[in-house]
Amino acid sequence: MKVMRWGILGAANFALNHMAPAIHAAKGAKLVALATSSPEKALGFQAFCPDLIVHSSYDALLADPNIDAVYIPLPNHIHVEWSLKALAAGKHVLTEKPIAMQASEIDQIIAARDASGLLAAEAYMIVHHPQWQKAKAWVEAGEIGQLRHVDAQFSFCLHDMENIRNRPDAGGGSLRDIGVYTFGSARFVTSSEPVDISARLIMDNGIDSFAQVAGIMDGPHGKFTYNSMTSMRLYNRQTVTFQGDKGMVRLDGGPFNANVNDLAAVSLHQNGNRVTTERFAGVNQYVLQVEAFGRAALGQEPYACPLEFVRGTQAMMDEVYAKGVEITL
Repeated sequence: MKVMRWGILGAANFALNHMAPAIHAAKGAKLVALATSSPEKALGFQAFCPDLIVHSSYDALLADPNIDAVYIPLPNHIHVEWSLKALAAGKHVLTEKPIAMQASEIDQIIAARDASGLLAAEAYMIVHHPQWQKAKAWVEAGEIGQLRHVDAQFSFCLHDMENIRNRPDAGGGSLRDIGVYTFGSARFVTSSEPVDISARLIMDNGIDSFAQVAGIMDGPHGKFTYNSMTSMRLYNRQTVTFQGDKGMVRLDGGPFNANVNDLAAVSLHQNGNRVTTERFAGVNQYVLQVEAFGRAALGQEPYACPLEFVRGTQAMMDEVYAKGVEITL
């Protein structure tokens, strides 16, 4: 089996705590290099990957011929720039969400991907987790009857205004950070797109700290209503419900951060009190993402979340920002 050799641009905490260990643990993958100007930040990565090569610049890592793929956990506003540079350097690239600030920017990456023959993708890990694949299978099989409504809620509390999620210059905001989950999960499970959207936003320090979105979506299951809430100023909450006229699929306890806040599980509610629950202990969605990326890059299977799908979620986000009404409480 060909082993995909990975490099990481930047010593972000998320890379240290989640993606670097996932690359290290994934089948068919090897974490080879890290780019950071801070030797101290590299120590945490070297603790579990002692033979890690540390480059002092991003460009130096991209020039390393021993790297096949690059993971980019940099601030949101420079994702497009470094994704394009990675492709130009002949590397497959997996970039943290959101991969761009506007849907139109993703067109550049799609063009570069197609011209290079390399794989470029957004690190939208939930589509690789079996709880989401099961939710999609249940909805598509008609287990809930006619789909009527989708409700998605995601919140956490972050008051550190120096954090990049709270900085408008770094592409912060609740929608860009977690709206990709409330929007993208509905689109993934239902294969549907919004046809009408309205939104109310609470702005704080130049970013949306709260967003309430309502609308109508349409797709192979027909039209249904949609509602979502994202916030970076509320207590932790993650719940998604797909409700039909004969049943309901529900994911809660942490469906976006599987097995972090609670055990990953998805439930099918039917016929009054009949509930079927599937639980997924020990499943690491970041490892699954790395392994799926490697297989797709080798041409062994299609990637579950291509950039064309990502563009649709970003377009939905762009529309919310364009139509959103600012409110004050």
